Amino acid sequence: MAQAVVELNKIALLQTEIDYIKSEKIKKACKKMVNLLPDYFFEIPATSTGKYHPEYAQGSKGLLRHTKAAVRIAVELLSNPIIGDKYTSSEKDLMIMGLLLHDGLKLGLTQEKFTRFDHPILMANYIEENKDKLGLEDEEIKFLMDVIKTHMGIWTKDYNGNEVLEAPKTKYQNFVHMCDFLASRKCLLVPFDENNEICA
Repeated sequence: MAQAVVELNKIALLQTEIDYIKSEKIKKACKKMVNLLPDYFFEIPATSTGKYHPEYAQGSKGLLRHTKAAVRIAVELLSNPIIGDKYTSSEKDLMIMGLLLHDGLKLGLTQEKFTRFDHPILMANYIEENKDKLGLEDEEIKFLMDVIKTHMGIWTKDYNGNEVLEAPKTKYQNFVHMCDFLASRKCLLVPFDENNEICA
């Protein structure tokens, strides 16, 4: 008897985070990009070694939980007017979308064995390749690409010491990197329930 193939509902797995986006246009674009992410994104740990991420980001669906934590950190920070008032509503939405997608091609477009060091560039280029499907303005596409390709912060050199990635320069790039960085700190534990939803 043939086993039924269960199609992955990618939107449902990130619905809470997508709903933080206020603009319907940006939310729609985000959903389209989430659906274009490879299936492995929703299953793998955030790190293969466990060296650079907290316990909740390890094991099955660890990268999904890391992404959710990075978005939640952004939402908490942006809800504070001292921080959030520096950004327009559209900028906030695009930064949240950037965080939702930042590690989308961590193992490449087709799943490879190890993390691709250039995964920020791969993801930024993937957005550009699919921009005609998204309904966003050119400057919004550029904004997304800019915050994603610099999300690694100071870690710009690959394993051979080659300068591969750009460091953040703008306040938007710095913010997205900061949220990703905080979501990778072992001292900051985010509580998740059995459905991989943040429970606080």
